[in-house]
Amino acid sequence: MAVAEVTDATFESDVLRSERPVIVDFWAPWCVPCRRVSPILEEMSESRQDVTFVKVNVDDNPQAAMNYSISSIPTIARFEEGQVTQQAIGALPKNQLSAQLGL
Repeated sequence: MAVAEVTDATFESDVLRSERPVIVDFWAPWCVPCRRVSPILEEMSESRQDVTFVKVNVDDNPQAAMNYSISSIPTIARFEEGQVTQQAIGALPKNQLSAQLGL
């Protein structure tokens, strides 16, 4: 299962109203640490069918990033029932990312 792109327009329906937990990668194409985290999240998404993985380009979709006070990227947030329940900031190794996101 690939990591889908979410926009400001689809954030509420894709993330906040999701029936299951959603891992949201707030990133930007120019961000080198973001590019290091992306394949880790892709790999994690393939092994976890109980969690949805999505990414939000903060340059193209500033509203979602502002709504959650995202000031550093990559920021990976776990949403459950419309709320951020866990968060990881920076290019962390897979085991740390899993632990901080409750995966």
